Amino acid sequence: MIQPDGRVILISGANRGIGLSVAKHLSLRGYSLSLGARNLDKLVKATADFPEERTALFEYDAGNKGDDVNWVSGTVKSFLKIDGLINNAGIAKPEFTLDLEDEAKLDKMIDINLKGPLRLIRNAMPYLKKSGQGRVINVSSLSGKRVRNSNVGYSMTKFGLVALTHSVRQEGWKYGIRATALCPSFVKTDLTTDVKKVSPDEMIQPGDLAELIDTILSLPNTASIAELLVNCRLEDTL
Repeated sequence: MIQPDGRVILISGANRGIGLSVAKHLSLRGYSLSLGARNLDKLVKATADFPEERTALFEYDAGNKGDDVNWVSGTVKSFLKIDGLINNAGIAKPEFTLDLEDEAKLDKMIDINLKGPLRLIRNAMPYLKKSGQGRVINVSSLSGKRVRNSNVGYSMTKFGLVALTHSVRQEGWKYGIRATALCPSFVKTDLTTDVKKVSPDEMIQPGDLAELIDTILSLPNTASIAELLVNCRLEDTL
């Protein structure tokens, strides 16, 4: 197992939900963290008790081209290296349906859910190669593996994120980079408060995903997980 001491991990969307839960867990484990979020003030408040010497905070919007460059360069300036990247930031626009001609909401999902991770990976790749044990974890969804509703744009982008993950595995394997598509079902966060088909108590807890991400980061190069599908209920197709 790879020990966390000295390893530097970037986490997007780190001011709430899955991202914050993962950040808290990895901080307690001893990782150095570079955390990005659209609302820097909320990120500062959410991480007030994190150790200053192992934590760097950045304003990052996955939909803004250039934020990725600033975040990566700022991280390297703070910690001199990058060992892992967790692309967690994402949005859903269920009001975009197959028959909707206005594609503005689809374009927004593509930009944040797919192009954002692509840009961040591209800029972090030279440092992940130098690590020799670089890790990329893309938080996709079970909606990136099967389609069970009319949320077409979300599924399109999450399927694409899984494909991006496998491309990173292909490109980075010889450099020790291992990439994983994490595909959970409903997770108990503020983004699922309107979900009726599954009760909050039946949903995946963010802390459990944090444990799984910790495991993925800790595995050696010889034990790579390409896709990790996480269910909260029985599904016939999986």
